[in-house]
Amino acid sequence: MATLYPVAGCKIYIGPAMDLPNGDVDAADFTSVVWQEIGKWTQMGTFGDAAALITTQVISEARDIKQKGTRNAGQMQNVFAVDAADLGQIALIAAEKTNLNYPIKVELNDKPAVGAAPKNSQRLFLTLVTSAQEAGGAANTVQSLNSTFEINSNIVPVAASAT
Repeated sequence: MATLYPVAGCKIYIGPAMDLPNGDVDAADFTSVVWQEIGKWTQMGTFGDAAALITTQVISEARDIKQKGTRNAGQMQNVFAVDAADLGQIALIAAEKTNLNYPIKVELNDKPAVGAAPKNSQRLFLTLVTSAQEAGGAANTVQSLNSTFEINSNIVPVAASAT
């Protein structure tokens, strides 16, 4: 049976602005990044590739022919409980004010139960931070910081490990 892992315990980090490479990124592109955790993460958004649909209407066959087009890693919408002193939230808000791409690391909560130094898996990517908006809510909720990441690269998976 497969092991299931909770979202609770996952973490998200932002690094300083980076240039987009000409092709896909890989784990080596992120080795020198100095990461800052974005604290008080309350809602993890979706992320990952989806292909555009190309549809050709073929008159003689009275049928649409479908093909996959370019890939898009999507838009990740995250929610944080507002913490004005959190360095990661400060960096996130500053990133929204620029037109630059920022590295993001999502650390999942899935490290092996045994091993010399178990490590969680990671997902690495580059993104534009297109919003960092504060929101209120009902009386018994905390203020939130809603942020949208327009992912501008492939998603690099780094597997969990026992060492």
